[in-house]
Amino acid sequence: PGPLLFLAAAVGIAVVAWNAFFFRVNPDELGVVMRFGQYVRQEPPGLHFRLPYPIEEVLLPKVTQQRVTEIGLRTQQGIGRSGPVGVADVREESLMLTGDENIVDIDFAVFWRIRDAADYLFNIQNPENSVKELAESVMREVVGKSRIQPILTEERLKVAQDVQKQLQET
Repeated sequence: PGPLLFLAAAVGIAVVAWNAFFFRVNPDELGVVMRFGQYVRQEPPGLHFRLPYPIEEVLLPKVTQQRVTEIGLRTQQGIGRSGPVGVADVREESLMLTGDENIVDIDFAVFWRIRDAADYLFNIQNPENSVKELAESVMREVVGKSRIQPILTEERLKVAQDVQKQLQET
């Protein structure tokens, strides 16, 4: 029993040491390494070395995942393979005043990805809510400068392009 116990202890120590000094970043992630809670570096997908936990910690945001923020509506998912069951309207987000003082109901979705993982993790308090509030604000600004008839007909694409451009700049 002595050599077997020694072998089990050695294997256990090797596994703990491996997990303490190495970490894996999946293809859809980016490894953000913090040393004593302060940002140090970013690591691409693959196997990487790090100091043990109390010294270094690794956060793994999914940077290639396409995120969706819905404004004016909420898609409700069903149970099973049927997909979306319905859509709930959120009037306080979708009702907007046009430049010619008409009220228009605009539902839209913003598709976005994380471009800078460090900014996403450390410089924005609530990223999903920030994107939602910014998108709603930009849409209200663009709609507020436009008349209702063009928004509903020929300038619909132009409004979408203006909102996209302003969102990306911000």
